[in-house]
Amino acid sequence: MKIEQIYTGCIAQAAYYLESNGEAAIFDPLREVQPYLDKATKDNAQIKYIFETHFHADFVSGHLDLAQKSGGKIVYGPTANPEFEAIIANDNQTFKVGHYTITAIHTPGHTLESTCYLLTDENGKQHGIITGDTLFIGDVGRPDLAQALTEELTQEKLASLLYDSLRNKIMPLNDDLIVYPSHGAGSACGKNMSKETTDTLGNQKRTNYALRADMTKEEFTKELLDGLGTPPAYFPQNVLMNIKGYESLDTVLKNSKVALSPKEFETIANQGDVIVLDVRHENDFVKAHIPNAIFIGIQGNFAPWVGSLLRDVNQKLLLVTPEGKEEETITRLSRVGFDHVLGYLKGGIAAWLEAGFETDSITSVTPETFAQQLNEDSLVVDARKPSEYEAEHVENAINIPLDTINENFQSVPRDKEFFLHCAGGYRSVIMASILKSRGIHNLINVEKGMNGIKQTDVPCSQFICPSTKK
Repeated sequence: MKIEQIYTGCIAQAAYYLESNGEAAIFDPLREVQPYLDKATKDNAQIKYIFETHFHADFVSGHLDLAQKSGGKIVYGPTANPEFEAIIANDNQTFKVGHYTITAIHTPGHTLESTCYLLTDENGKQHGIITGDTLFIGDVGRPDLAQALTEELTQEKLASLLYDSLRNKIMPLNDDLIVYPSHGAGSACGKNMSKETTDTLGNQKRTNYALRADMTKEEFTKELLDGLGTPPAYFPQNVLMNIKGYESLDTVLKNSKVALSPKEFETIANQGDVIVLDVRHENDFVKAHIPNAIFIGIQGNFAPWVGSLLRDVNQKLLLVTPEGKEEETITRLSRVGFDHVLGYLKGGIAAWLEAGFETDSITSVTPETFAQQLNEDSLVVDARKPSEYEAEHVENAINIPLDTINENFQSVPRDKEFFLHCAGGYRSVIMASILKSRGIHNLINVEKGMNGIKQTDVPCSQFICPSTKK
Protein backbone atom coordinates (compact mmCIF):
# COMPACT_ATOMS: atom_id res chain seq x y z
CA MET A 1 0.00 0.00 0.00
CA LYS A 2 1.11 3.55 -0.62
CA ILE A 3 -0.33 6.99 -0.02
CA GLU A 4 1.53 9.77 -1.80
CA GLN A 5 1.02 13.51 -1.57
CA ILE A 6 1.45 15.33 -4.89
CA TYR A 7 2.06 18.97 -3.99
CA THR A 8 1.94 21.83 -6.50
CA GLY A 9 3.64 24.81 -4.91
CA CYS A 10 2.52 27.56 -7.28
CA ILE A 11 -1.09 27.08 -6.18
CA ALA A 12 -0.26 25.55 -2.77
CA GLN A 13 -2.42 22.51 -3.56
CA ALA A 14 -2.08 18.87 -2.56
CA ALA A 15 -3.59 15.97 -4.47
CA TYR A 16 -3.22 12.40 -3.19
CA TYR A 17 -2.52 9.07 -4.84
CA LEU A 18 -3.45 5.88 -2.96
CA GLU A 19 -2.59 2.41 -4.29
CA SER A 20 -3.29 -1.00 -2.81
CA ASN A 21 -3.23 -4.47 -4.38
CA GLY A 22 -3.53 -3.26 -7.98
CA GLU A 23 -6.23 -0.65 -7.36
CA ALA A 24 -5.75 3.10 -7.00
CA ALA A 25 -7.65 6.20 -5.97
CA ILE A 26 -6.92 9.86 -6.63
CA PHE A 27 -8.06 12.62 -4.28
CA ASP A 28 -8.60 16.20 -5.51
CA PRO A 29 -6.69 15.87 -8.82
CA LEU A 30 -5.34 18.85 -10.73
CA ARG A 31 -6.49 19.67 -14.26
CA GLU A 32 -3.54 17.92 -15.90
CA VAL A 33 -4.15 14.26 -15.18
CA GLN A 34 -1.33 12.48 -17.00
CA PRO A 35 0.92 12.28 -13.89
CA TYR A 36 -1.78 10.28 -12.06
CA LEU A 37 -2.25 7.95 -15.01
CA ASP A 38 1.52 7.46 -15.19
CA LYS A 39 1.71 6.57 -11.50
CA ALA A 40 -1.03 3.98 -11.85
CA THR A 41 0.62 2.50 -14.93
CA LYS A 42 3.96 2.28 -13.13
CA ASP A 43 2.27 0.43 -10.26
CA ASN A 44 0.28 -1.78 -12.65
CA ALA A 45 -2.83 -0.46 -10.92
CA GLN A 46 -6.31 0.49 -12.12
CA ILE A 47 -7.72 3.83 -10.95
CA LYS A 48 -10.99 2.81 -9.31
CA TYR A 49 -12.17 6.06 -7.70
CA ILE A 50 -11.60 9.80 -8.00
CA PHE A 51 -12.55 11.32 -4.65
CA GLU A 52 -13.40 15.00 -4.37
CA THR A 53 -13.46 16.63 -0.95
CA HIS A 54 -15.68 19.49 -2.19
CA PHE A 55 -16.31 21.79 -5.15
CA HIS A 56 -13.01 23.65 -5.22
CA ALA A 57 -12.91 27.42 -5.60
CA ASP A 58 -9.22 28.06 -6.12
CA PHE A 59 -8.59 25.60 -8.96
CA VAL A 60 -10.39 23.55 -11.59
CA SER A 61 -10.18 19.89 -10.69
CA GLY A 62 -9.20 17.18 -13.16
CA HIS A 63 -11.98 14.80 -12.16
CA LEU A 64 -13.76 14.75 -15.53
CA ASP A 65 -10.69 14.17 -17.69
CA LEU A 66 -9.35 11.60 -15.25
CA ALA A 67 -12.63 9.68 -15.15
CA GLN A 68 -12.81 9.66 -18.94
CA LYS A 69 -9.23 8.45 -19.36
CA SER A 70 -9.06 5.97 -16.49
CA GLY A 71 -12.60 4.66 -16.11
CA GLY A 72 -12.54 5.61 -12.44
CA LYS A 73 -15.74 6.68 -10.71
CA ILE A 74 -16.05 10.23 -9.37
CA VAL A 75 -17.13 10.42 -5.72
CA TYR A 76 -18.49 13.44 -3.84
CA GLY A 77 -19.84 13.71 -0.34
CA PRO A 78 -23.46 14.21 0.78
CA THR A 79 -25.47 17.18 -0.62
CA ALA A 80 -23.21 17.55 -3.69
CA ASN A 81 -25.19 18.03 -6.90
CA PRO A 82 -22.79 17.97 -9.86
CA GLU A 83 -24.09 18.21 -13.42
CA PHE A 84 -22.31 15.04 -14.49
CA GLU A 85 -22.28 11.39 -13.47
CA ALA A 86 -20.86 10.84 -9.99
CA ILE A 87 -21.38 8.74 -6.88
CA ILE A 88 -22.86 10.88 -4.09
CA ALA A 89 -21.70 9.17 -0.93
CA ASN A 90 -23.70 8.93 2.24
CA ASP A 91 -22.13 9.99 5.52
CA ASN A 92 -19.91 7.10 6.75
CA GLN A 93 -20.26 5.19 3.47
CA THR A 94 -17.22 3.01 2.80
CA PHE A 95 -15.29 2.28 -0.40
CA LYS A 96 -12.72 -0.45 -0.98
CA VAL A 97 -9.47 0.25 -2.82
CA GLY A 98 -7.43 -2.92 -2.77
CA HIS A 99 -6.96 -3.83 0.89
CA TYR A 100 -7.76 -0.29 2.02
CA THR A 101 -11.11 1.02 3.24
CA ILE A 102 -12.01 4.66 2.63
CA THR A 103 -14.81 6.13 4.74
CA ALA A 104 -16.57 9.32 3.66
CA ILE A 105 -17.11 11.64 6.63
CA HIS A 106 -19.43 14.55 5.88
CA THR A 107 -17.91 17.72 7.37
CA PRO A 108 -19.94 20.75 6.18
CA GLY A 109 -18.60 24.19 7.01
CA HIS A 110 -16.06 25.23 4.41
CA THR A 111 -18.81 24.30 1.94
CA LEU A 112 -22.01 22.34 2.46
CA GLU A 113 -20.76 19.25 0.64
CA SER A 114 -17.28 19.25 2.22
CA THR A 115 -16.25 15.69 3.04
CA CYS A 116 -13.16 14.13 4.59
CA TYR A 117 -11.95 10.63 3.79
CA LEU A 118 -10.72 8.33 6.56
CA LEU A 119 -8.10 5.76 5.45
CA THR A 120 -8.10 2.36 7.15
CA ASP A 121 -5.54 -0.33 6.30
CA GLU A 122 -6.01 -4.08 5.85
CA ASN A 123 -5.45 -4.66 9.58
CA GLY A 124 -8.27 -2.31 10.54
CA LYS A 125 -5.89 0.43 11.68
CA GLN A 126 -6.97 3.96 10.87
CA HIS A 127 -3.91 5.42 9.15
CA GLY A 128 -4.81 8.93 8.04
CA ILE A 129 -7.51 11.33 7.00
CA ILE A 130 -7.70 13.40 3.82
CA THR A 131 -9.29 16.59 5.08
CA GLY A 132 -9.68 18.74 1.96
CA ASP A 133 -10.32 22.32 3.06
CA THR A 134 -12.00 21.33 6.32
CA LEU A 135 -8.74 21.10 8.30
CA PHE A 136 -5.36 22.49 7.33
CA ILE A 137 -2.08 22.37 9.19
CA GLY A 138 -2.43 25.32 11.55
CA ASP A 139 -5.79 26.48 10.23
CA VAL A 140 -9.23 25.49 8.96
CA GLY A 141 -11.09 26.35 5.77
CA ARG A 142 -12.63 29.78 5.38
CA PRO A 143 -16.45 29.68 5.56
CA ASP A 144 -17.29 32.54 3.22
CA LEU A 145 -16.77 31.03 -0.24
CA ALA A 146 -20.23 29.50 -0.70
CA GLN A 147 -21.86 32.91 -0.25
CA ALA A 148 -21.13 33.75 -3.86
CA LEU A 149 -23.44 30.92 -4.94
CA THR A 150 -26.34 31.51 -2.58
CA GLU A 151 -27.17 34.45 -0.31
CA GLU A 152 -28.87 32.14 2.19
CA LEU A 153 -25.51 30.75 3.33
CA THR A 154 -23.90 33.40 5.46
CA GLN A 155 -20.34 32.98 6.64
CA GLU A 156 -21.64 32.84 10.20
CA LYS A 157 -23.92 29.88 9.36
CA LEU A 158 -21.10 28.00 7.69
CA ALA A 159 -18.71 28.79 10.53
CA SER A 160 -21.24 27.28 12.92
CA LEU A 161 -21.44 24.13 10.79
CA LEU A 162 -17.66 23.91 10.62
CA TYR A 163 -17.37 24.17 14.41
CA ASP A 164 -19.75 21.23 14.77
CA SER A 165 -18.00 19.20 12.06
CA LEU A 166 -14.59 19.63 13.64
CA ARG A 167 -15.73 18.79 17.15
CA ASN A 168 -18.17 16.01 16.36
CA LYS A 169 -16.49 14.34 13.38
CA ILE A 170 -12.74 15.13 13.40
CA MET A 171 -11.52 15.80 16.94
CA PRO A 172 -12.84 12.49 18.38
CA LEU A 173 -10.57 10.57 15.98
CA ASN A 174 -7.26 9.05 17.11
CA ASP A 175 -4.36 11.39 17.79
CA ASP A 176 -1.93 9.33 15.70
CA LEU A 177 -3.92 9.84 12.49
CA ILE A 178 -1.95 11.63 9.79
CA VAL A 179 -3.75 14.72 8.51
CA TYR A 180 -3.53 15.14 4.73
CA PRO A 181 -4.95 18.58 3.81
CA SER A 182 -5.62 20.00 0.35
CA HIS A 183 -3.57 23.19 0.81
CA GLY A 184 -0.55 24.71 2.50
CA ALA A 185 0.85 28.17 3.12
CA GLY A 186 0.08 30.60 0.30
CA SER A 187 -3.42 29.38 -0.45
CA ALA A 188 -6.29 31.88 -0.22
CA CYS A 189 -8.58 29.15 1.15
CA GLY A 190 -7.41 29.90 4.70
CA LYS A 191 -5.53 32.62 6.53
CA ASN A 192 -2.98 30.98 8.80
CA MET A 193 -1.74 27.82 7.10
CA SER A 194 1.59 26.28 8.00
CA LYS A 195 4.36 25.63 5.51
CA GLU A 196 4.15 22.01 6.66
CA THR A 197 1.80 19.95 4.52
CA THR A 198 1.11 17.00 6.86
CA ASP A 199 0.92 16.48 10.61
CA THR A 200 -0.64 14.22 13.20
CA LEU A 201 -4.15 15.00 14.34
CA GLY A 202 -2.95 14.98 17.93
CA ASN A 203 -0.45 17.75 17.27
CA GLN A 204 -3.11 19.77 15.49
CA LYS A 205 -5.37 19.43 18.52
CA ARG A 206 -2.56 20.92 20.59
CA THR A 207 -1.42 23.67 18.24
CA ASN A 208 -4.21 24.63 15.83
CA TYR A 209 -6.10 27.65 17.19
CA ALA A 210 -9.40 26.35 15.75
CA LEU A 211 -9.21 23.03 17.62
CA ARG A 212 -8.92 24.34 21.16
CA ALA A 213 -10.96 22.04 23.38
CA ASP A 214 -12.37 24.87 25.51
CA MET A 215 -13.38 27.05 22.58
CA THR A 216 -17.03 28.08 22.36
CA LYS A 217 -18.84 28.30 19.05
CA GLU A 218 -19.00 32.08 19.41
CA GLU A 219 -15.26 32.31 20.05
CA PHE A 220 -14.56 29.99 17.11
CA THR A 221 -16.70 32.05 14.75
CA LYS A 222 -15.11 35.33 15.84
CA GLU A 223 -11.54 34.07 15.51
CA LEU A 224 -12.25 32.32 12.21
CA LEU A 225 -13.81 35.37 10.57
CA ASP A 226 -11.39 37.92 12.00
CA GLY A 227 -8.95 39.11 9.37
CA LEU A 228 -10.52 37.26 6.44
CA GLY A 229 -9.88 39.20 3.27
CA THR A 230 -12.20 39.32 0.30
CA PRO A 231 -11.91 36.05 -1.65
CA PRO A 232 -10.45 36.37 -5.15
CA ALA A 233 -13.02 37.19 -7.83
CA TYR A 234 -12.32 34.04 -9.84
CA PHE A 235 -13.25 31.68 -7.00
CA PRO A 236 -17.02 31.48 -7.76
CA GLN A 237 -16.25 30.90 -11.44
CA ASN A 238 -14.00 27.96 -10.61
CA VAL A 239 -16.69 26.50 -8.34
CA LEU A 240 -19.21 26.63 -11.20
CA MET A 241 -16.76 24.99 -13.60
CA ASN A 242 -16.23 22.19 -11.09
CA ILE A 243 -19.99 21.74 -10.70
CA LYS A 244 -21.04 22.10 -14.33
CA GLY A 245 -18.05 20.66 -16.17
CA TYR A 246 -15.51 22.08 -18.61
CA GLU A 247 -13.63 21.36 -21.82
CA SER A 248 -10.99 18.67 -21.75
CA LEU A 249 -7.49 20.00 -21.20
CA ASP A 250 -6.47 18.22 -24.41
CA THR A 251 -8.98 20.39 -26.30
CA VAL A 252 -7.81 23.54 -24.52
CA LEU A 253 -4.20 22.83 -25.44
CA LYS A 254 -5.12 22.12 -29.05
CA ASN A 255 -7.08 25.38 -29.34
CA SER A 256 -4.59 27.52 -27.45
CA LYS A 257 -1.15 26.34 -28.52
CA VAL A 258 -1.22 28.38 -31.71
CA ALA A 259 2.01 30.03 -32.89
CA LEU A 260 1.33 33.54 -34.20
CA SER A 261 3.60 35.72 -36.28
CA PRO A 262 4.14 39.26 -34.97
CA LYS A 263 1.68 40.62 -37.54
CA GLU A 264 -0.97 38.01 -36.67
CA PHE A 265 -0.36 38.68 -32.99
CA GLU A 266 -0.74 42.44 -33.42
CA THR A 267 -3.95 42.06 -35.44
CA ILE A 268 -5.60 39.96 -32.72
CA ALA A 269 -4.26 42.18 -29.93
CA ASN A 270 -5.93 45.20 -31.52
CA GLN A 271 -9.39 43.62 -31.36
CA GLY A 272 -9.99 45.41 -28.08
CA ASP A 273 -11.23 42.58 -25.87
CA VAL A 274 -7.89 40.76 -25.66
CA ILE A 275 -5.20 41.03 -22.97
CA VAL A 276 -1.57 40.45 -23.85
CA LEU A 277 -0.16 38.44 -20.94
CA ASP A 278 3.64 38.42 -20.68
CA VAL A 279 4.91 35.61 -18.45
CA ARG A 280 8.68 36.08 -18.81
CA HIS A 281 10.94 37.05 -15.91
CA GLU A 282 10.34 40.55 -14.53
CA ASN A 283 13.90 41.58 -15.42
CA ASP A 284 13.16 40.86 -19.08
CA PHE A 285 9.76 42.55 -18.99
CA VAL A 286 11.05 45.86 -17.61
CA LYS A 287 13.60 46.11 -20.42
CA ALA A 288 11.15 45.58 -23.29
CA HIS A 289 7.54 44.50 -23.64
CA ILE A 290 4.58 44.96 -25.92
CA PRO A 291 2.78 48.21 -25.02
CA ASN A 292 -0.15 47.67 -22.61
CA ALA A 293 0.89 44.07 -21.89
CA ILE A 294 0.21 42.75 -18.39
CA PHE A 295 3.12 41.02 -16.67
CA ILE A 296 2.60 37.98 -14.44
CA GLY A 297 5.70 35.79 -14.51
CA ILE A 298 5.40 32.03 -14.43
CA GLN A 299 8.29 31.80 -11.96
CA GLY A 300 6.06 33.18 -9.18
CA ASN A 301 2.57 32.32 -7.90
CA PHE A 302 1.41 32.61 -11.45
CA ALA A 303 -2.07 31.08 -11.63
CA PRO A 304 -3.45 32.62 -8.41
CA TRP A 305 -2.27 36.08 -9.47
CA VAL A 306 -3.83 35.63 -12.91
CA GLY A 307 -7.12 34.68 -11.30
CA SER A 308 -7.02 37.46 -8.73
CA LEU A 309 -6.06 40.26 -11.12
CA LEU A 310 -7.60 39.30 -14.47
CA ARG A 311 -10.67 37.93 -12.68
CA ASP A 312 -12.84 36.76 -15.57
CA VAL A 313 -12.05 33.19 -16.67
CA ASN A 314 -13.60 33.98 -20.05
CA GLN A 315 -11.02 36.69 -20.72
CA LYS A 316 -9.31 36.21 -24.10
CA LEU A 317 -5.52 36.10 -23.81
CA LEU A 318 -2.47 36.34 -26.03
CA LEU A 319 0.78 35.04 -24.56
CA VAL A 320 4.36 36.18 -24.59
CA THR A 321 6.38 33.35 -23.04
CA PRO A 322 9.96 32.19 -22.66
CA GLU A 323 10.81 29.86 -25.52
CA GLY A 324 9.52 26.36 -24.86
CA LYS A 325 7.19 27.43 -22.04
CA GLU A 326 4.04 27.80 -24.15
CA GLU A 327 2.35 24.54 -23.15
CA GLU A 328 3.32 24.92 -19.49
CA THR A 329 1.80 28.42 -19.44
CA ILE A 330 -1.46 27.27 -21.04
CA THR A 331 -1.67 24.33 -18.64
CA ARG A 332 -1.09 26.51 -15.59
CA LEU A 333 -3.71 29.00 -16.78
CA SER A 334 -6.17 26.14 -17.16
CA ARG A 335 -5.67 25.20 -13.52
CA VAL A 336 -7.67 28.30 -12.60
CA GLY A 337 -10.09 28.08 -15.51
CA PHE A 338 -8.50 30.53 -17.97
CA ASP A 339 -9.08 28.43 -21.08
CA HIS A 340 -9.37 31.17 -23.72
CA VAL A 341 -5.80 31.62 -24.94
CA LEU A 342 -5.86 32.64 -28.60
CA GLY A 343 -2.20 31.91 -29.26
CA TYR A 344 1.35 32.91 -28.41
CA LEU A 345 3.97 35.14 -30.04
CA LYS A 346 6.22 32.91 -32.10
CA GLY A 347 9.84 33.92 -31.53
CA GLY A 348 8.94 36.11 -28.57
CA ILE A 349 9.99 39.73 -28.15
CA ALA A 350 12.99 39.22 -30.42
CA ALA A 351 10.65 38.42 -33.32
CA TRP A 352 8.44 41.39 -32.38
CA LEU A 353 11.41 43.77 -32.53
CA GLU A 354 12.72 42.22 -35.73
CA ALA A 355 9.32 42.83 -37.33
CA GLY A 356 9.66 46.53 -36.52
CA PHE A 357 6.96 46.82 -33.87
CA GLU A 358 7.45 49.18 -30.95
CA THR A 359 8.03 48.15 -27.34
CA ASP A 360 7.62 49.82 -23.99
CA SER A 361 9.77 49.59 -20.87
CA ILE A 362 9.61 50.31 -17.15
CA THR A 363 12.04 52.65 -15.47
CA SER A 364 13.75 50.54 -12.85
CA VAL A 365 16.46 51.37 -10.31
CA THR A 366 18.62 49.39 -7.91
CA PRO A 367 18.00 49.65 -4.17
CA GLU A 368 21.23 51.63 -3.89
CA THR A 369 20.06 54.18 -6.47
CA PHE A 370 16.69 54.35 -4.73
CA ALA A 371 18.51 55.17 -1.48
CA GLN A 372 20.47 57.94 -3.20
CA GLN A 373 17.43 59.49 -4.89
CA LEU A 374 15.03 59.23 -1.95
CA ASN A 375 14.32 62.53 -0.18
CA GLU A 376 11.64 64.02 2.06
CA ASP A 377 9.48 64.91 -0.94
CA SER A 378 9.63 61.45 -2.53
CA LEU A 379 6.50 59.35 -2.90
CA VAL A 380 6.83 55.61 -2.26
CA VAL A 381 4.13 53.00 -2.96
CA ASP A 382 4.47 49.62 -1.24
CA ALA A 383 2.67 46.80 -3.14
CA ARG A 384 3.00 44.18 -0.38
CA LYS A 385 0.32 42.73 1.89
CA PRO A 386 -0.78 44.86 4.87
CA SER A 387 0.88 42.38 7.26
CA GLU A 388 4.20 42.76 5.44
CA TYR A 389 3.86 46.54 5.45
CA GLU A 390 3.05 46.64 9.16
CA ALA A 391 6.06 44.49 10.00
CA GLU A 392 8.46 46.95 8.34
CA HIS A 393 8.17 49.60 5.65
CA VAL A 394 9.93 52.59 4.17
CA GLU A 395 9.05 55.63 6.24
CA ASN A 396 5.98 57.49 4.88
CA ALA A 397 5.38 54.84 2.18
CA ILE A 398 1.79 54.34 0.99
CA ASN A 399 0.53 50.75 1.17
CA ILE A 400 -1.54 49.69 -1.87
CA PRO A 401 -1.50 45.86 -1.89
CA LEU A 402 -1.26 44.34 -5.34
CA ASP A 403 -4.41 42.28 -4.92
CA THR A 404 -6.42 45.49 -4.39
CA ILE A 405 -5.06 47.46 -7.34
CA ASN A 406 -8.17 46.98 -9.50
CA GLU A 407 -10.27 48.70 -6.81
CA ASN A 408 -7.64 51.19 -5.65
CA PHE A 409 -5.71 52.28 -8.73
CA GLN A 410 -7.28 55.73 -8.38
CA SER A 411 -5.30 56.07 -5.13
CA VAL A 412 -2.01 55.86 -7.02
CA PRO A 413 -0.27 59.27 -7.23
CA ARG A 414 -0.53 60.89 -10.67
CA ASP A 415 0.74 64.40 -10.10
CA LYS A 416 4.39 63.44 -9.61
CA GLU A 417 6.81 60.59 -10.10
CA PHE A 418 6.77 57.86 -7.43
CA PHE A 419 8.79 54.80 -6.45
CA LEU A 420 7.09 51.40 -6.45
CA HIS A 421 8.35 48.31 -4.63
CA CYS A 422 7.26 44.97 -3.16
CA ALA A 423 9.26 42.32 -1.27
CA GLY A 424 11.50 40.98 -4.02
CA GLY A 425 10.61 42.68 -7.31
CA TYR A 426 7.91 40.37 -8.72
CA ARG A 427 4.71 42.00 -7.48
CA SER A 428 5.87 45.56 -8.13
CA VAL A 429 6.42 44.79 -11.82
CA ILE A 430 2.95 43.21 -12.02
CA MET A 431 1.47 46.38 -10.51
CA ALA A 432 3.58 48.60 -12.76
CA SER A 433 2.32 46.77 -15.84
CA ILE A 434 -1.30 47.15 -14.75
CA LEU A 435 -0.84 50.85 -14.03
CA LYS A 436 0.91 51.49 -17.35
CA SER A 437 -1.85 49.65 -19.20
CA ARG A 438 -4.22 52.23 -17.67
CA GLY A 439 -2.11 55.20 -18.69
CA ILE A 440 -0.20 55.71 -15.44
CA HIS A 441 3.47 55.98 -16.39
CA ASN A 442 4.92 58.22 -13.65
CA LEU A 443 6.49 55.34 -11.72
CA ILE A 444 9.95 53.99 -10.97
CA ASN A 445 10.26 50.33 -10.03
CA VAL A 446 12.71 49.41 -7.26
CA GLU A 447 14.54 46.20 -8.10
CA LYS A 448 14.74 43.48 -5.43
CA GLY A 449 12.07 45.27 -3.42
CA MET A 450 12.19 45.42 0.37
CA ASN A 451 14.76 42.64 0.45
CA GLY A 452 17.19 44.95 -1.33
CA ILE A 453 16.08 48.16 0.37
CA LYS A 454 16.88 46.71 3.81
CA GLN A 455 20.51 46.37 2.73
CA THR A 456 20.75 50.13 2.29
CA ASP A 457 20.49 53.03 4.75
CA VAL A 458 16.92 53.91 3.74
CA PRO A 459 14.99 54.68 6.95
CA CYS A 460 12.33 52.07 7.71
CA SER A 461 9.77 51.79 10.47
CA GLN A 462 7.10 49.51 11.86
CA PHE A 463 3.40 50.24 11.91
CA ILE A 464 2.20 51.14 15.38
CA CYS A 465 -1.48 50.85 16.12
CA PRO A 466 -2.75 54.23 17.41
CA SER A 467 -4.32 52.54 20.42
CA THR A 468 -0.94 51.23 21.55
CA LYS A 469 0.95 54.52 21.31
CA LYS A 470 2.23 55.90 24.62
